Amino acid sequence: MNAVDAVFTSPPVSRQTFDEVMVPTYAPSNVVPVRALGLDVWDQAGKQYLDFTAGIAVTSLGHAHPAVVEALTAQAQQLWHVSNGYTNEPVLRLASALIKATFAERAFFCNSGAEANEAAFKLARKYGHDKFGPQRSRILSCLNAFHGRTLFTVSVGGQPKYTEGFEPLPPAISHIPFNDIAAARAAMGDDVCAIVVEPVQGEGGVMPADAAYLQALRALCDQTGALLIFDEVQCGMGRTGALFAYMQYGVTPDILTSAKALGNGYPIGAMLTTSAIAATFVPGTHGTTYGGNPLAAAVALKVLEIIDTPVFLTRVQEAGALLRRMLDALVVDYPQVFASVRGRGLMLGMLLADGYRGRAKEITKYAEAEGLMILIAGMDVLRFVPALTVSDAQLGRADQLLRTALDKFLAAPK
Repeated sequence: MNAVDAVFTSPPVSRQTFDEVMVPTYAPSNVVPVRALGLDVWDQAGKQYLDFTAGIAVTSLGHAHPAVVEALTAQAQQLWHVSNGYTNEPVLRLASALIKATFAERAFFCNSGAEANEAAFKLARKYGHDKFGPQRSRILSCLNAFHGRTLFTVSVGGQPKYTEGFEPLPPAISHIPFNDIAAARAAMGDDVCAIVVEPVQGEGGVMPADAAYLQALRALCDQTGALLIFDEVQCGMGRTGALFAYMQYGVTPDILTSAKALGNGYPIGAMLTTSAIAATFVPGTHGTTYGGNPLAAAVALKVLEIIDTPVFLTRVQEAGALLRRMLDALVVDYPQVFASVRGRGLMLGMLLADGYRGRAKEITKYAEAEGLMILIAGMDVLRFVPALTVSDAQLGRADQLLRTALDKFLAAPK
């Protein structure tokens, strides 16, 4: 082997390598996935897992979906990137498709959910300043919300554990209890430029909003001129059984953000809004180097085309109902562990009973040992967000694996 070959030969890597070379912003599992197809994942040792995490509701069409792979491959042979001095055909097709499918009239593309929300919050403040004056800058958000990890979005999120040590935080942000109409009305004022809410809180514990709550927020915004922002980064793109959750609630936001499943694992985010609101942004007001690049846009368009069909969304509803029945049965059979099931569609959470609060992560480790990958949403909730393509057989297999894991968890020494 010559010197050049030696430089470019990849050395063996393992979970220990993470601790040696990565900034410790995560504490990943000891499992290192190397290959995946559909809902099946294989690690370095060749062990197979059933993936009910979808990369935190990202790979909603499953891993390596052939139509998505084909779309990516085809675009990769044509055009990867152009500067913002040019547009491109894939992004124009994607924007047109999203506008046709939703309330929106304009689209902005970026690389993540955090960037989509950052754009939404900046747009809301700019709109408030331009239309009402600089005093119209306060943003109302919900406690236990999650909107991203930029300093602005994490401050809006309302979870102190994510903002400690990053002070001073952006000002003019207020947090109110989720699903509390009276609190929303009390917090509203002439200085509020926007209310932001997740129709289903994800990281906050898989908590669906009440229809009456979202309707009340819409009415408050209509009365005051504030904008209503729906963060559908996690609950959108078919996850609840509709293309976007707002469609099931019958409440239309002024701005909607999307990411995660929009690219099925290829980084892309989107902010959707109306022409009147979008006009607040002009060239130079906001931007992103990679946002709306041809590769991401081509992938997202194919994902959208697959998900946004009546047959596909009906199947999501059916699979979600079956998953809920499965989880409800677990509550009955393991009442000492679980208190209840909540969520929508294929975005469900199991709240732990009082005696097992704080131990959700332990249960996921037992499940992983049996070959089932599941998530937590806080330390008291198990979160289930499998690919929307999950089969009845895979749901049954997950049930069996989880029951085995629970039996071993309960039998383990305290």
